Amino acid sequence: MSTYLLVHGAWHSGQCWERVVPLLASAGHRVIAPSLTGYGDKAHLLGPEVGLDTHVDDIVSLITEEDLTEVVLVGHSYAGLVISSVANQVPDRIARLVYLDAMVPEDGESAVDAQPVTQTLIDLAVKSGTGWRVPPLPERPPPFGLFGVTDPADVAWLRAMLSDQPVRCLQQPVRLDNPAVNAIPRAHIHCTAGVPEGITRRPVPAIQPNGDPAQVWELATGHDCMITVPAELTDLLLKLG
Repeated sequence: MSTYLLVHGAWHSGQCWERVVPLLASAGHRVIAPSLTGYGDKAHLLGPEVGLDTHVDDIVSLITEEDLTEVVLVGHSYAGLVISSVANQVPDRIARLVYLDAMVPEDGESAVDAQPVTQTLIDLAVKSGTGWRVPPLPERPPPFGLFGVTDPADVAWLRAMLSDQPVRCLQQPVRLDNPAVNAIPRAHIHCTAGVPEGITRRPVPAIQPNGDPAQVWELATGHDCMITVPAELTDLLLKLG
């Protein structure tokens, strides 16, 4: 039995994994899909002081308090930054890192470094009334939809769970200064449909930091694959676990 810890991306909440959790659990695994500070059941904690470090602390605290080991740590989108810094702090507890259509940072990089178009969102937020709130991206016609979700019922469900993203989350740097993190196997899952203009993906090096060949998988769907193709995503996660 593996422990899957699923970390949602910017604007979302742990609810976005609702269709994947029972599929992994039915295969006999423990599955945890928390909401980060400022989202879902923690939406009331949203504020300008919430940053990447806050979200890293959320996950590190969960892992240590629950005494989780051999964790398959899955980070979607922005959460690629989160899981990287988490692994840096507790590498001995992580069995595998899975970057799910995610930002893949180097040490000292922020979201802007990993995904330069993010700076545009920060600039808009700074000029807004609050100066720190980044609203969710707007829905666009198919195939883009709302984070790649195009079914009207699914779009309505997704929109109801979204919260603003604090600027600080996109500005704080990732810490990858623990050599032990390099030994953790990595896998990358890319969503290939409806990629918006301006979104870039760094090439995955042929060799992982631990010396193993890169593991790169593709899903022919939009960004929020946990909503659009939960069964296909689950099959991939089970192979990796």
